[in-house]
Amino acid sequence: MGIVKTIESKKAEIEELRLLLLKSANIGEYKRSERQQHEDEDEDQPRSKQVIKEDDEEEDKLVCVTSGLSYLGLAIVNHLLNLGYSVRIAVDNEEDMDKLREMQILEQTRGHRDGVSAVIVEITDIESLCKAFHGCCGIFHTSAFIDPSGVSGYTKYMAELEVKASVNVIEACARTESVRKCVFTSSLLACVWHDIAVHDLPPVVDHNCWSEESVCRDKKLWFALGKTMAERAAWRMAEDRELKLATICAGFLTGPDFFRRNSTSSIAYLKGAQEMYAEGLLATTDVSKVAEAHVCVYEALRSTACGRYICFDSVIQTEEEAFELAGQMEMPQQRISGNLPNDSHAQSKLCNRKLLRLMSRQSRCT
Repeated sequence: MGIVKTIESKKAEIEELRLLLLKSANIGEYKRSERQQHEDEDEDQPRSKQVIKEDDEEEDKLVCVTSGLSYLGLAIVNHLLNLGYSVRIAVDNEEDMDKLREMQILEQTRGHRDGVSAVIVEITDIESLCKAFHGCCGIFHTSAFIDPSGVSGYTKYMAELEVKASVNVIEACARTESVRKCVFTSSLLACVWHDIAVHDLPPVVDHNCWSEESVCRDKKLWFALGKTMAERAAWRMAEDRELKLATICAGFLTGPDFFRRNSTSSIAYLKGAQEMYAEGLLATTDVSKVAEAHVCVYEALRSTACGRYICFDSVIQTEEEAFELAGQMEMPQQRISGNLPNDSHAQSKLCNRKLLRLMSRQSRCT
């Protein structure tokens, strides 16, 4: 019975992904046709009255999303398709490619100008990445890794793999002539871990704050260490290669069925949750909001966007909120809030004002 349940669950997941991607591709095609109609109308006007937007021209081109079938990767793909982009999904293995084939999404969108294509990428091989990025004008690197054993969660080895992948992706972006910019998925964990025995936490934790790698190592916070080192490596490489880069430091990802579909990263993120909760730094964010932030920053990279962006919706501050999150994770509340009293005073405040300002400006311009 257990095997039957597993097969049925896999089929349900594939059908869910298929409908989601196909719906997004169709919406993108509709929006593209609508825009093309306006462009055709403009051709009847005198040339001096035609308005050509560079951003619209860029939307006609292809973008690539690494780990495109991960929980966050798929959300970014869907948002891009909804906005009329053509998307190349870079998948990590043959199993993910089989999922796409079973979904038949590639065949069903092949005739669309805004469709989905896919390629298997060896993230540790620069040449493989260059082939995947060829013809794309932008890259979304979501850095989604899972433990090959499927048992131990996010390991120290995975943190090292994260750094190597980061360097390779930026190098491949720099080597690929068509690529002009990259949005890199980091984590809020790359901002919040500090040695409070040496110095106090900053009263405001924002995009200028970096986690201390020594603290992450001492506490065996491999997920935080991987994200911190990978992001730092990306910035060093991007500066050296003169690539336009922005990073999104997202909080704990939530959303529809998030624990089942994103269990490894969810469990790894919450290692150290009690300390983050005590300091007012345990923040959550809906996966669709993070996807929207990625695309918003990407579109603004031509002009106003730059640097790092903290992305979160809310901070877990009460026992009730901790209890609700623990219930969704199917774990004891103490794993999140510990034995802290309800009136414990947080030491720091998270700030995502930089991202909120950018997204507000972008929404007013569209």
